[in-house]
Amino acid sequence: MAAIPTLLLASKSPRRRQLLAQLGFPVRFVDVDVDEKMEPDTQVELVSAGLAMLKSRGYQLPLAEDEILVTADTIVAHRGQVLGKPHSDDEAIRMLRSLSGEAHSVYTGVCLRSPLKQVVFTEHTTVWFRQLSDEVIRHYVDMGTCRDKAGAYGIQEWIGMVGVERIDGCYYNVMGLPLSRLYRELQLMRKS
Repeated sequence: MAAIPTLLLASKSPRRRQLLAQLGFPVRFVDVDVDEKMEPDTQVELVSAGLAMLKSRGYQLPLAEDEILVTADTIVAHRGQVLGKPHSDDEAIRMLRSLSGEAHSVYTGVCLRSPLKQVVFTEHTTVWFRQLSDEVIRHYVDMGTCRDKAGAYGIQEWIGMVGVERIDGCYYNVMGLPLSRLYRELQLMRKS
């Protein structure tokens, strides 16, 4: 596969769509509907890759020779627990309070599938939040953007600007798509 492939991104995430579009490949957006549930005893480090593969299997149309399906899932893990998307403002407040003043892990699992090959990888980033006051947490939750984000926050949003002390790993991974690693893996797929 030497030609530049068209990437089919199976994601409703506006952040992933924006990030992938900036990578320089032709991109089409496709829909996949799957039940995103993993076995409760799945190791935290394996959840995002498992969900990315599940989404990939959910895309049933045949891929053309010059197409690569991209599926991904991002999770936030803190003290051995996966923090999903909050279902209420109260749950978002509880999540952000638990992350306040502590480090947590962000894992993004990515599955790349062409007609001949499948590659699955997980990228890990550690994020440290400063101590967040209840006023800061409530202000962010009142902005109304935390409900569609794992761990109840977006690093690229206001809370990331005022609350994140440092990260170890890929910033874009925390946004939902580890672009540097993704680009390298796509280059390797093109050569094979």
